[in-house]
Amino acid sequence: MIETQGLSKRFDGFLAVDDVTLTVQPGEVLALLGPNGAGKTTTVRMLTSVLKPTAGWARVAGYDVARAPAGVRASVGVLTEQHGLYFRMRSEEYLDFFGELYGLAPAARRRRAAQLLERFGMAEAAGKRLGEYSKGMRQKLALIRALLHDPPVLLLDEPTSAMDPQSAKLVRDAIAELRADRRTVVICTHNLAEAEQLADQIAIIRRGRIITQGSPAALKRELLGAPLMELRAAAPLNGLVEDLSDVVEIVEAGSDWLLYRAPEPARLNPLILQRLFEQKIPVVTLAEVARSLEDVYLQVVEAAEGEA
Repeated sequence: MIETQGLSKRFDGFLAVDDVTLTVQPGEVLALLGPNGAGKTTTVRMLTSVLKPTAGWARVAGYDVARAPAGVRASVGVLTEQHGLYFRMRSEEYLDFFGELYGLAPAARRRRAAQLLERFGMAEAAGKRLGEYSKGMRQKLALIRALLHDPPVLLLDEPTSAMDPQSAKLVRDAIAELRADRRTVVICTHNLAEAEQLADQIAIIRRGRIITQGSPAALKRELLGAPLMELRAAAPLNGLVEDLSDVVEIVEAGSDWLLYRAPEPARLNPLILQRLFEQKIPVVTLAEVARSLEDVYLQVVEAAEGEA
């Protein structure tokens, strides 16, 4: 649904996006992560045909961003940091106006607007002028506008910024539902927990270049090593820790607990439990130690800065 090859953008002497190659399938969510000024917004602007690439190419929903901009714009819904809301309008007027720009018939755009306002808990505020809306309400209305023409591709820049927790959860749930509809979503965000929750693929961009990409699980394994398991027993482990070192890599151990790495948890964890059962040592808990996308992000960015 989205495909880029060597996508680059230069402004005078500044290379803002450098040789970006991405593929996003129907129904996938890609989180584009990176520091401020890394090239995320410029990349999204090229994917929406707002900016023309200096080099390389990109296709969105089958349309080339340079050769078929009208097809691209009809196929994407965009949420940017600058919402472009008209504060003197009421939401129904505003959505009707944009529905007409999208080419929707009057009855269809009114029906679609009413459905989306209800879905995002905005129906009661439909009669208010947009200037009376809170930041979170404006964010939701901008997202509704992006969904109005039911596009197959969504490009969302900080979709839950300025929202209260309940509204942010509603938006995250909506994004998950959209993925189930085989809709493709690209999210630019600084909320790493949100990215980890929503994204099938992660791409980290720095100084215009993609420095790593993959699924959250694959990136954790590649950059943080094999899963780390914590076992706690109801009795002293005694000499069992030394015996287990021939099965797994012991990271740390105490009298009744241990941390170990398990490259193949489905095979190794039963072996560990069997050893404890044979020694009649009751197990209280055995669980994987949580490792966050933040750990991956910081390691990748700090390593890139060190190389630079």
